Amino acid sequence: MVAAIVALAVLPGTAGASSPGRTPVVLFPAFHLTKLQVTVHNQRTDPKCPRSGRFQDWFRNDQPSAFGQVCQDELETLRYDTNPAKPMPLRFSEQAGVTVEVVDYGRTDSAPFYEPLYKKLESAGYRRDKDIRVAGYDARLTPDQGGFFARAKRLVEQTYHENGNRPVQLVGHSNGPIYIQYLLTHTGQAWRDTYVHGFTPLAGNFPGQGLLYSVLFTGLNVTDFGYPKTVENAASSARMYLTAPSTYLSASDPKIFGDRETVIKDNSTGRSYTPRDWPRLLSDAGLSVEAQIAEHYIGSVPFSTPRYFPNVDVTAEKGSGLPTVVGATLPDLKVGQLIDPGQFILAGGDSNQEDITNNANRVWAAMKCHSYVLNDNPGVDHFSLPSTTAVLDRLIDTLKAPRRHC
Repeated sequence: MVAAIVALAVLPGTAGASSPGRTPVVLFPAFHLTKLQVTVHNQRTDPKCPRSGRFQDWFRNDQPSAFGQVCQDELETLRYDTNPAKPMPLRFSEQAGVTVEVVDYGRTDSAPFYEPLYKKLESAGYRRDKDIRVAGYDARLTPDQGGFFARAKRLVEQTYHENGNRPVQLVGHSNGPIYIQYLLTHTGQAWRDTYVHGFTPLAGNFPGQGLLYSVLFTGLNVTDFGYPKTVENAASSARMYLTAPSTYLSASDPKIFGDRETVIKDNSTGRSYTPRDWPRLLSDAGLSVEAQIAEHYIGSVPFSTPRYFPNVDVTAEKGSGLPTVVGATLPDLKVGQLIDPGQFILAGGDSNQEDITNNANRVWAAMKCHSYVLNDNPGVDHFSLPSTTAVLDRLIDTLKAPRRHC
């Protein structure tokens, strides 16, 4: 069992279900846009860090803490057991004395970044924590860990029952749609036909993105999604990503990308690496243990063949027309490097995910019994997409529309 402990209870029963004519919504947030509470009790990971206490982990976290960024990274770095007899999802554990849980699971307070989306739904008659629910998750973990599947499935079913047995619209942003895709492809068609009205991926990161390969060497701070300013922080942050299975789930899958983008250039050797070259990249960097994790989790939530189509109505959104970081030119392959914008390798995209990523779900147009549309929003960046008026207006229209049936 993974040592990360997340809140397993979903919302208590709520009185006064919403109007039977309104499609309820369950939102799956982006990478690290769910509030996490980290509790530390008698830790021995780093004697320079507080022995006990608490801190939170989420984008734009404004909660004060005695734990500095390096300490937070070290205490959130998952331990990995190389024992091949263990199933891969069970090889990860927290640092001794550390537990992690989602704050306010199921409630909109757990993902405050999406306030504009909640307000738009409220303007259409929706009520928070009743017909707007949030399926947050520990972004370090993949959807086969931490009880994600059972907890999310239960929340969808509860939302359905508490809103007049109305099928639920699953809305996800960035990495959130990967977790929805896992849920949909690990339930049967009868479950989807009963509980799911449709699927709205907002810039779904289904095949991963090139950026994550360079993060293995530079790190990335969650609070502002900025790069570390000190070598110590770059090292602590990079090490945290190296053992987080979601890093590899989020990295561009060579089955989709092939060699269509360069993700690392190593100036010490003159060698360049594409997604297809990830085994050599990790080997050249001396990351043989991490390669075990990568082998299992890169492309581990398939979506691109009919066997893995979601088989629900899909209304997808993406941004485009913006320079997007897909990799970096590095002096060498040392873990823990400082980086500046002049080292970035750019491609077209939404400022966070490249066009290859955002266009990959077009294969779902081949679904036989379900509708599919991908709406482009030129000039809209990745993190503005969930608050863009046109996107939210289309979401309201989708919620009002009937499901398609063969």
